[in-house]
Amino acid sequence: MQDLQDKTIKELAKDCRSVEDVHEMLKNLFKDTLQQIFEAEIEEHLGYKKHSIEGNNTGNSRNGYNKKTIQTKFGKTEVEIPRDRNGEFEPRIIGKYEKTSNQLEDQIIAMYAKGMSTRDIEDHMRDIYGIDVSPTMVSKITDKILPLITEWQSRTLDRIYPIVFLDAIHFKVRKDNRIINKAAYSVLALNMAGQKEILGIWIGENESASFWLGVCNDLKNRGVQDILIACKDGLSGFSEAINTVFPKTEIQLCIIHQIRNSLKYVPYKEQKELMADLKQVYQALTLEEAELAFEIFKENWGKRHPIIIRSWEKNWLELTAYFKYPYEIRKMIYTTNIIEGYHRQLRKVTKTKTAYPTDDALKKIIYLATVEAAKKWTMPVRDWKNCISQFAIYFGDRIESEMAI
Repeated sequence: MQDLQDKTIKELAKDCRSVEDVHEMLKNLFKDTLQQIFEAEIEEHLGYKKHSIEGNNTGNSRNGYNKKTIQTKFGKTEVEIPRDRNGEFEPRIIGKYEKTSNQLEDQIIAMYAKGMSTRDIEDHMRDIYGIDVSPTMVSKITDKILPLITEWQSRTLDRIYPIVFLDAIHFKVRKDNRIINKAAYSVLALNMAGQKEILGIWIGENESASFWLGVCNDLKNRGVQDILIACKDGLSGFSEAINTVFPKTEIQLCIIHQIRNSLKYVPYKEQKELMADLKQVYQALTLEEAELAFEIFKENWGKRHPIIIRSWEKNWLELTAYFKYPYEIRKMIYTTNIIEGYHRQLRKVTKTKTAYPTDDALKKIIYLATVEAAKKWTMPVRDWKNCISQFAIYFGDRIESEMAI
């Protein structure tokens, strides 16, 4: 648990603000949480709420507060523990002679890191502490991480990224008493050190050229001056948007997505034979070999499946961009497997949630899951040294200054 907490704090500090600022924010968060739980505990002990007129008829009543300084992992903080007239009340979370709140802090950090829902946290608090904490109160507490999300989403980025992956993952969100589909559009980059980094997540309903233009402008406003290669699936409007903001960027359309889309139009009994011919195209060693294989593919399948042929011809330049690079770079950019792996990690956290009440609730879960996933991204991807050497040759002065640093 200690390792989990330490890693979480380091990640928060790295993503948004100084360690001291993060510690102060979390310390205040825990203080507020404790204070609300103290109130719930004494109400349960006395049998009436704070401002109830029934209080004088219970045989016991409130009698002010005792101020107590406790030691948290983020420094000392002062809390006010309510007391009763008979001197019988003792909070369960921090006993009469205890000076720390480590157990509660560990539980909150663990719950945040796992992206638990407000209902799950409510059940967890009841199981561990025997305390009823309403989903509304839990939601208000977790809302305090929204400023962290805002700062993370607007943090300064690197000047250049060699490879950027674009993809979307869909969720159900309540809006105006109905449930609609929304997409979390993710931008995952490989930085100059070869490490994975989520540049941002944008929640939207419909993708369009104007939507992706806004995303690209956001990246540029946060410091990105150049992207060497952008890998995407069939997201509409992205190519135009990124070339408007980053005109030198090369676009690589995901081969796997193209194949999936092609197979939608093929009867099952024909798929094996068609794929055998199609492999000759995208597994070719050179662009010339791929073009020849595609001509043969058109002769064999053009009359039966003209939609597939037109789709490959329309996207040919973006589908075959990877042929100019060596094997190490090719295998990295011809699919969007890297960002799809990240989305699988998000699904592990979100799969039990059928719908989210608000966009903010979805943002909180995705952010916390992203922080958790990023803890494992400490090493460069495989063969990165060979890749960056090749980039230095292909892109020359565009990355020379960054490699010198």
